[in-house]
Amino acid sequence: MMRIISWQMFRLGILSSFLAIVSCGNNDDSTDPTVNTDDDSMQERFTLVEAYPNLSFTRPVDFQHAGDDSDQIFVVEQRGVITVFADDVATSQSGTFLDISGPVDDRSNEEGLLGLTFDPNYASSGYFFVNYTISNPARTRISRFTASAANPNQADPNSELVILEFEQPFGNHNGGQLAFGLDGYLYVAVGDGGSAGDPQRHGQDLTTLLGSILRIDVSQSSAQTPYTIPEDNPFAENEQGFREEIYAYGLRNPWRISFDPETGQLWAGDVGQNQLEEVDIIENGGNYGWNITEASQCFEPRNNCDKDDIILPIWEYNHSQQDLSITGGYVYRGTELPDLVGQYVYADFVSGRVWALNEDDTSSPENTELMDSNLAISSFGVNAMNELFLCAFDGKIYRIESVTSSN
Repeated sequence: MMRIISWQMFRLGILSSFLAIVSCGNNDDSTDPTVNTDDDSMQERFTLVEAYPNLSFTRPVDFQHAGDDSDQIFVVEQRGVITVFADDVATSQSGTFLDISGPVDDRSNEEGLLGLTFDPNYASSGYFFVNYTISNPARTRISRFTASAANPNQADPNSELVILEFEQPFGNHNGGQLAFGLDGYLYVAVGDGGSAGDPQRHGQDLTTLLGSILRIDVSQSSAQTPYTIPEDNPFAENEQGFREEIYAYGLRNPWRISFDPETGQLWAGDVGQNQLEEVDIIENGGNYGWNITEASQCFEPRNNCDKDDIILPIWEYNHSQQDLSITGGYVYRGTELPDLVGQYVYADFVSGRVWALNEDDTSSPENTELMDSNLAISSFGVNAMNELFLCAFDGKIYRIESVTSSN
């Protein structure tokens, strides 16, 4: 019992800095809790196994493949290192693809190298993009690097082209995920700038990039023009001083976003303040409420807030079972787990529980617990075959496996 309690406290300690959802708000609204649909039979059908038992990592926060048929996996370590290795359960060798631990500021548990994505034409361009925090002043930097022409398993550390920078007023709520949509544009998940309760009201401030999902065109990036604004961005060419990079706003800390490769929908797990965690499907120009609302409930003001222009989450859950911080996942499009095809698989960083959300009936989506992993799950990823993997702060990468196939 002592070991269990200690582990729970350890994970909660990481969380208080890493995702900062247990904060000093006093939102004690006594609304009815959102109830998960827990299916015991579903829990018995799935388990987690170590995907690469001979490898371990330091605080892995992202898992990517390059989309170039190389069968290589890239794991992002928060300290500023990207590791590359063969996608093989027996692999025991890995290499350093990129080491930018020098400029990366990871002094706060939510800072560091937080995201990686590969150019849609990576096989020919060699371009990839990273999201990391730096200091003096504290800010987020989005950069493009190029893989070495001599060694595709190593990036050229001198090839950095800074695409975008913006200041971070606090050390938490940095978001950090990068992803290319089916439209070829780069999407960037950005938190509200931190502290608790969004004290500077960034979530609803369209003159700042904070608290939003950005969408930019990096297809012709150069030092003179690192990116351009897609013509159909909601605030393109506005005359109110709104940031044209914004695609959607009103987000607190979108910790992991992903595209469904079949439908093109953009999914996000947005970390709540101290009452509710939420799953959102992100739409062009959408306002997701923060800090007017926390998920579906009023936050500021506490009562009778105006929700008319707010897109409410497709799913939310409360903190009653020590589920305290959502880790967004992926819509499963692999072949090894047919029961999960089309469902959004995600987790909670603190409790370690993993769920599958079926939104076939959008008016009444079904949320099913797959397992209680007892892991601090920091991120999800997929390989070239769209099979699903989980990063955990025990330093391991896991994959979901059906119990029948593992026997």
